[in-house]
Amino acid sequence: MADPTRLRITHLLAQHDALCVCEIESAFDLGQPTISHHLKILRDAGAVTVERKGTWAYYSLARPALKRLVTELFALV
Repeated sequence: MADPTRLRITHLLAQHDALCVCEIESAFDLGQPTISHHLKILRDAGAVTVERKGTWAYYSLARPALKRLVTELFALV
């Protein structure tokens, strides 16, 4: 999660209900494989969810999981 690109993706998704991969990619000066790599890491961590509609993939924040993570992090402080 601490990678700057993943933080920016998370911030971008926090501003929308869901975004297509192409919309996420257009917000960065990075190629599609790099964005897909970061989205896979976020998916594997449970931070984002993906819904496929035809050939398009729409990503959104897994808000309950992120809320739990933040709560657990603050409990450590």
